[in-house]
Amino acid sequence: MPGRAVHEEIVGRLYTAEQRRRRDETRWTMVQGLLAPVQFLIFIVSLVLVLRYLRTGEGFEAATASVIAKTAALYTIMVTGSLWEHAVFGRYLFAPAFFWEDAVSMVVIALHTAYLATLIWPGVTPGTQMAVALAAYGLYVVNAAQYIVKLRRARLEGAAPLVEQTS
Repeated sequence: MPGRAVHEEIVGRLYTAEQRRRRDETRWTMVQGLLAPVQFLIFIVSLVLVLRYLRTGEGFEAATASVIAKTAALYTIMVTGSLWEHAVFGRYLFAPAFFWEDAVSMVVIALHTAYLATLIWPGVTPGTQMAVALAAYGLYVVNAAQYIVKLRRARLEGAAPLVEQTS
């Protein structure tokens, strides 16, 4: 009806037709598509450097710099991701379609931020710093897997006809 908001209810779908259109039109979709693999590459390099330090005791500075770079990439993708979510769903975080991904992302951010805090907190050993980084990285892998599953689901849904349910 003209002048009245109509809510589409798509059973089991990530996106309504309008949300899919907004997703496809927003520049933030491409930004996310570029940043995600960049962040993953930074993660791989950093993981190798952190594990190298823990194994040999060498390369602490390189490992630290890499975790800081990974954290900066995470913050960047989280800010642009919230802009994407707002463009598509009208809210910056915790849209129903991505609630659990966002919830886990908040813990990932908290762990990365805790790592940064270990750098300035007196008395924190390098081993503890790297343990916090590894905890953050472990949960990051879980979170990345959540998003990969959603990406695959979105692609499969994009290939299927959109069937709207009317009430």
